[in-house]
Amino acid sequence: MQQGTQRAIDPQSVPGWGVDKDPENDPTFPMKHHAEGEHDGYTWDRPDQQPLDVEVLHSNERPNMPAVFGTPFPPKGLSGAIRRAAFTYSEDSYGHWLPLMLADRVNMVEGLIEDVSRGYIPNIFSELGWKADWKHNRKGLITKIAIGTGAIVGIAMLMGAASRRKDQ
Repeated sequence: MQQGTQRAIDPQSVPGWGVDKDPENDPTFPMKHHAEGEHDGYTWDRPDQQPLDVEVLHSNERPNMPAVFGTPFPPKGLSGAIRRAAFTYSEDSYGHWLPLMLADRVNMVEGLIEDVSRGYIPNIFSELGWKADWKHNRKGLITKIAIGTGAIVGIAMLMGAASRRKDQ
């Protein structure tokens, strides 16, 4: 058969064809038999809107805020700016989800800086699960630390080289 041509399909040859024709064997029975007046669709009074006293980011595909939403922490700092930028994109694009993942990582660093500025020194070894890694995945932990250290040293060297070139 050539591409672009179609052949007729015999409905009797397709397993299950017409299975929903018998009204006595209708799998959508509860939904199809509406009570009086429900055929126009479901209607209800919209609940009172939850007060919007902090910034809440929501999909640009949604015209209004839902009546109730959760928002323990409004976006702030660099991570908040990244989140605001991400919410300008549709939810089906990488421009939405990748920046949100980046914002989570940035927010973790912001949290560490905030902890240190308040005088609390976080136990990073414990909070990142390195104790369990040391016990159960020592090689993986050493690899992670080596790669992280190498990246930091590489960035520091690049910044130092750029600074020396600028001074010349």
